[in-house]
Amino acid sequence: MTITAAMVKELRDMTGAGVMACKKALTETDGNMDEAVKVLREKGEATAEKKASRIAAEGTVMAAVKGETLAAIVEVNSETDFVAKNEKFRTFVNGVVDTVLDSDAADVDALLTTPWIADPSKTVREELVSQIAVIGENMTIRRFAKLSADNGIIVPYIHGGGRIGVLVQAETDVVNAEVKEALKNVAMQVAAMNAKYVSRDEVDQEYIENEKAILTTAAKNEKPDANEKIISGMVMGRINKELKEICLLDQVYVKAEDGKQSVGKYVEQVAKEVGANLKVVKFVRFETGEGLEKKNEDFAAEVAKQMAQ
Repeated sequence: MTITAAMVKELRDMTGAGVMACKKALTETDGNMDEAVKVLREKGEATAEKKASRIAAEGTVMAAVKGETLAAIVEVNSETDFVAKNEKFRTFVNGVVDTVLDSDAADVDALLTTPWIADPSKTVREELVSQIAVIGENMTIRRFAKLSADNGIIVPYIHGGGRIGVLVQAETDVVNAEVKEALKNVAMQVAAMNAKYVSRDEVDQEYIENEKAILTTAAKNEKPDANEKIISGMVMGRINKELKEICLLDQVYVKAEDGKQSVGKYVEQVAKEVGANLKVVKFVRFETGEGLEKKNEDFAAEVAKQMAQ
């Protein structure tokens, strides 16, 4: 019997199993849908559908760098922190990072159809489904990013065993231990202070104008008798304060001895000391579970429920 794409899609929708797993099951059962479902269940491939309804808000962030000029960072989620520390889970995430580094995938959907780096006969999606069946929890590849530095380096930093991950890309004509250490310090700054932009140049002017309008109204309400010069001074003072909080190079460097030096001045200082043209041009920061709803369940009740099943 000819196995059509429509049949594969129907089985995939019913079970949540991977495309190739569905095709193999249908071929094995000569197109019998009920038998194919049974085959997938027996192989553990169909368990992903039930688990996929459960919230995966824990997990880990991992990063990898190739030759200091190509880097990838990924966030893979699990349901519990316990599984996030599991060696099988972490091995899978390492495989995801390596696959991202080796592929041209532009988003998660494309990545899921990419051959799994450790076994190209399977896709990333099929390996994910397989790991869900083995580990027993829902898992999702939530996001990834790749950076490429043609005239500089990329430095990674992982905080808290994978709770936060950062990549910092810099343009530099000198690559030595001092430069690498400085960029790692900058990456630690990003992890700790959660900047939104590298510099003020990246901040959208429309955002600035909108903030000015809001803050001007607030200042006039606060000081109704003040003249325009005073109001303008109040507004710009507040905007500058905000920009110092969200722009990396304007932030106070957390390791500054005087408690005043900015990140930008710190980078300039290191550049001068090593005789380099050093410029931070980009960063990526992932925090595990950021923005995801976390489920709070009674662990004993969950165990009892699973035993009953």
